[in-house]
Amino acid sequence: MKLSKPVKTALLVLALIALAALAVVTARTPSNPGEGYVPGVYQTVWALLPPVIAITLALITKEVYFSLFLGILAGGLLYANGNLELTLQTILFHEEGGFVTNIADMQNASILVFVVLLGSLVALMNKAGGSAAFGRWASTHIKTRVGAQLAAILLGVLIFVDDGFNCMTVGSVIRPVTDRHQVSRAKLAYLIDATAAPICVIAPISSWGAAVTYSVPADSGINGFQMLLRSIPYNLYALGTILMMLLMVTLKLDYGPMKLHEDNARNGDLFTTPDRPYQDADDAVPSSRGTILDLVLPVAVLIAACIVGMVYTGGFFEGAGLVDAFANASSATALVMGSLIAILFTFFFYMFRGVITFSEFMECFPAGFRSMCAPMIILIMAWNLSGMTGLLGASAYIHDVVEASAGALVMFLPCIIFAVAVFLAFSTGTSWGTFMILIPIVCNVFPADSEMLVIAIAACLSGAVCGDHCSPISDTTIMASAGAHSNHVNHVTTQMPYAFTCAGVCAVGYLIAGAIGYFTDSPAAMAATPVTLIMLAAVIFAVSKAAKKAEK
Repeated sequence: MKLSKPVKTALLVLALIALAALAVVTARTPSNPGEGYVPGVYQTVWALLPPVIAITLALITKEVYFSLFLGILAGGLLYANGNLELTLQTILFHEEGGFVTNIADMQNASILVFVVLLGSLVALMNKAGGSAAFGRWASTHIKTRVGAQLAAILLGVLIFVDDGFNCMTVGSVIRPVTDRHQVSRAKLAYLIDATAAPICVIAPISSWGAAVTYSVPADSGINGFQMLLRSIPYNLYALGTILMMLLMVTLKLDYGPMKLHEDNARNGDLFTTPDRPYQDADDAVPSSRGTILDLVLPVAVLIAACIVGMVYTGGFFEGAGLVDAFANASSATALVMGSLIAILFTFFFYMFRGVITFSEFMECFPAGFRSMCAPMIILIMAWNLSGMTGLLGASAYIHDVVEASAGALVMFLPCIIFAVAVFLAFSTGTSWGTFMILIPIVCNVFPADSEMLVIAIAACLSGAVCGDHCSPISDTTIMASAGAHSNHVNHVTTQMPYAFTCAGVCAVGYLIAGAIGYFTDSPAAMAATPVTLIMLAAVIFAVSKAAKKAEK
């Protein structure tokens, strides 16, 4: 976005004035607030300002790093009441949301290590010629653009263990196929994202299943795993996204910004915008000795090792049952273990067959790291922004909003919870954080044996996935862009109209489910699910008909 010289001058003057004002505040305010400190905007609507700034600027300027930084800076200033010294300390070192603290956190550090290892594994498979061999095989079996997109969907459904793992693996495997059939990188990112969280949240044996199970309060008398199983038929957004994706692909329908990307892709431009993310990785020269096994076996070992890693960290080999092992698993630890095992297997597999040399093997590690730098930077900044939002009491504010609406609007509460979950997940970029905040509230509103509780929990999960699906600062959205090698802002802007279309229909569906559940308190409320899917299909067909009419 180009600015004229007068505008630049005005912005510079305003920035200097703001800096001078902050310097005065800093000089007049103690920088060590002490224990029990609470910022002036804590637990108010202002707590949502940092993510609103970051998301709005990202969509307007198309500059993700700068937008995230300003959101983080705004959060730090609000927390410090304008004190520059305290702002800097908070942003960098605060024990609950600081930049350094987030990187040092074991779960976050594990995700970063996993991303690097997976990037290295992808570089290895590309260098060995496995991806090229798979592309040659696919060219003889997948003949159309529709077939290439359906293959991406099928692979995404099969890899249901973890959404981040899903994004990176599906992208690395299927990207050469979709490129060959001129599917835009933005469309591939949408297909990856739409088969990540929406699939994982309805797959009981997954990292998401464990998170949902644990989010149910231990003292509520509710079995978290059984509640997850009961909520699946009511998870309207996850089911609706799958249906919508299949209809969009088979009807060859695209609308909104995605249509421009797909039209350009058919003419040979997969990116639409000038930048070419991960160009070095895409341009790597593969080995001529690679076969399809050089792709399939490392990926199969990666999947198997990650599953074994999950049950291992959950105590399966110490006597825990399979379900309990998945419920207690540490998905981040398991992903690191699984990716390292896959790389070790790949080393011996490639070396034994002489596919690549030892030097070429080792060169793939820095190459893999370089290819993952962009998503890692965005992830770290997104965690920092989420930390700032937490310090301002955004979760407590949402908690109060939901509780205040629970008394008189019981019949409409599933729809309200869905809308609140969408907004909270979109603003904070975390679906897990969203349903872990809202589910305990929901469990206190409805009786443990009521059908309305199941509907409300499903609405919470559904809204969390929807908000996560749309948010530019969500881990899954970021990794979907990385897996597709797509410009991140392109992915977000093209995906939003699809996600909001599905969300609008689902909101109506939860009004129906809430009404039936309120008057019957029985599984008859499941009738809302097929009704919602039929409404969504009708909307898609209407949009398709209107699009075809407009083209004539």
